Amino acid sequence: MSGLSLLELSLSHFRSHRSAKLTLDGRPVAIFGANGAGKTNILEAISMLSPGRGLRRATVNEIARKPEALGWKVSGVLRSLDQIHEVETRAEPGENRVVLIDDKSARQIALGRIARIVWLIPAMDRLWLEGAEGRRRFLDRITLSFEPKHADASVTYEKAMRERNRLLKDQVRDAMWYGALEAQMAEAGVAIIKNRTKALERLQLAMNGAQTSFPTAELSIESPDDVVATIGKDDLTEIFAASRPRDLVAGRSLVGPHRVDLKAIYAAKAIEAKQCSTGEQKALLLSLILANARALSEDFGAPPIMLLDEVAAHLDADRRAALYDEICALGAQAWMTGTGQELFEDLSDRAQAFEVAESSGVSSVQACEL
Repeated sequence: MSGLSLLELSLSHFRSHRSAKLTLDGRPVAIFGANGAGKTNILEAISMLSPGRGLRRATVNEIARKPEALGWKVSGVLRSLDQIHEVETRAEPGENRVVLIDDKSARQIALGRIARIVWLIPAMDRLWLEGAEGRRRFLDRITLSFEPKHADASVTYEKAMRERNRLLKDQVRDAMWYGALEAQMAEAGVAIIKNRTKALERLQLAMNGAQTSFPTAELSIESPDDVVATIGKDDLTEIFAASRPRDLVAGRSLVGPHRVDLKAIYAAKAIEAKQCSTGEQKALLLSLILANARALSEDFGAPPIMLLDEVAAHLDADRRAALYDEICALGAQAWMTGTGQELFEDLSDRAQAFEVAESSGVSSVQACEL
């Protein structure tokens, strides 16, 4: 059987889980338990099997279970299309995170080549109401799901920009100091722009062509300058050079792909997402995640692993049932959390279920029936 799913998941000293092991069969997974029991920690552990810092963007030291602080490990058996891989990521105290694929050391980007993981967490519920940084991060996660190399371009850009910002803060005015850094930023920046644009076009196409119970959005990338329309390294290099006088005053880089914003229009009402109700905003986010999954199913060959934390919040019973139907129709291994078992009754035997409990600061996981 082909597809993309975890067949086993093991946690060691990860957050509240001293030790946990889940055996899986590829179906969606419903995880329920009281608030604070450790449900989200399981989803965070899975998110660490993808490039980046996971769904909480935590440092490796923040993840380690306290008070032991022995380091942590997440491992699993991953079915990726027609192949089975053993995957592992861990970090010892004070050390960088290590990734192993089939017992061989690997870069994080290699995880993105064998598995695509997308997520929606409660912190994203205010995505349309808060600052542009969160929307850029959301856009970049979607982009990364289509193009794993996007991570390399982003790291290169950020590193060069930090060096440039240091020069700006120190009021260095000699153009020679800026040339090489701005060339690096421009080369990586063009890749970032192209990757984001392609991902958004792919997402829009998947959303427009879907039979879905969730709302359609009109998506665009906005920029306070001409960066979005930039298609060449020389163009972007010129923009950085022209911006130096303003940047010197501010002490930081004021233009570039790090300043863009993601805009969404709720198509049915022709209003911006930030003006929608809480329930509509949640439905819109789910629509984007589902469209992302549909597009990846076509491009990658299988739908991504989906992490949907407290997914039932702000959804009425009909829309919740519609979500479960769409996930099952996709054939995606969606990991969903909620406080009560009754939230997942519509899934019945279409999903595996686990109850998470906490006692004296230690989480436990028990398989059960819906």
